[in-house]
Amino acid sequence: MEILFEDKHIAVCVKPAGIISQSSEGGNDMIALLNAHFAENGENATAFPVHRLDRETAGIMVYAKSSSAAAALSKQAEQNAIKKHYFAVIRGTPAEKNGVLKDLLFRDKQKNKTYVVNRMRKGVRDASLEYTVIGETDGLSMLDILLHTGRTHQIRVQFASRKLPLIGDGRYGGGSGKLALFAHTLEFTHPKTKEKLTFSAKPDSSEFPWDKFKF
Repeated sequence: MEILFEDKHIAVCVKPAGIISQSSEGGNDMIALLNAHFAENGENATAFPVHRLDRETAGIMVYAKSSSAAAALSKQAEQNAIKKHYFAVIRGTPAEKNGVLKDLLFRDKQKNKTYVVNRMRKGVRDASLEYTVIGETDGLSMLDILLHTGRTHQIRVQFASRKLPLIGDGRYGGGSGKLALFAHTLEFTHPKTKEKLTFSAKPDSSEFPWDKFKF
């Protein structure tokens, strides 16, 4: 876990792949890691989650360190005021080099899987994102993605449904290995100072498939 910024109200960090972003029974989660970090620094603080990343996804997250900061950040999240930008590597190339994808998604909680469906019904939610192809090599494409909505597995299923699965996404047809999805930029307003903040990070360029592209 890398800390990018921290004050008495928030902590901005890079979540590693394989770590749960919220609390879990096993304790192998970001809340436990951050609380241990606070304790090591002599702080009487607790981490509050205000948004999430899939376990398999790495990248930037912000956590509140008080209930009041959590309430302010959660309100931003509900209003889509926390902007999340991702890098993804897919197998294949979209027909358009940039565009907007809009779908209706149904979440099957028992199977922990999301599906694109044709009509609105109970449990179905709209999903939207915009993307730009920023690199192509060896039948792979690297995308820069801005989420308009934050549905579970949204990026993964929207591209997989178009026969463009993310590399390493075994759940949606992308094969084995690490999931090629990284939350690289996070924009939000500080819950106390009201300052507009932007944080950026890069995936490990020595690992496949990121090593195929220039940042």
